[in-house]
Amino acid sequence: MFRFTKKIGRPALADVTATLTLDQRMKSRSRIALDDGREAGIFLERGESLKEHDCLATEDGIVVKIKAAPELVSRVETDDPLSLARACYHLGNRHVAVQIEAGRLRYLHDRVLDEMVRGLGLEVRVEHAPFEPEPGAYGARAQAHEGQGHPR
Repeated sequence: MFRFTKKIGRPALADVTATLTLDQRMKSRSRIALDDGREAGIFLERGESLKEHDCLATEDGIVVKIKAAPELVSRVETDDPLSLARACYHLGNRHVAVQIEAGRLRYLHDRVLDEMVRGLGLEVRVEHAPFEPEPGAYGARAQAHEGQGHPR
């Protein structure tokens, strides 16, 4: 079994890939199946999480590239930034993880939340898609937007 113990920069080539759900990417220690079927263990610093395209290495230098698995998510799209902001506010007020993009947001599917968002006048579609939520203002991954013109 491979033991991935450290995050590394993004090399041009990885030896193997692992497609993981958000829940799996949030765990710093877990047993996973690589995309080729072999078993592996992830042993990172406590509290460290993974996002799509992160790479991990074993002590022997074997590299795995992380992919975000498609999950059942609710998708909202609108040209109205105020409506989108309002939906994000109400979801965030309920501590729901959201993936925010220009004119669109996603959250893990929940029919009660879907009804709330519909009540705000927005259309909700359910789909299977990779889910990469905002890391949070104080999280270690908050720097993901650094250098992209976003304030910290």
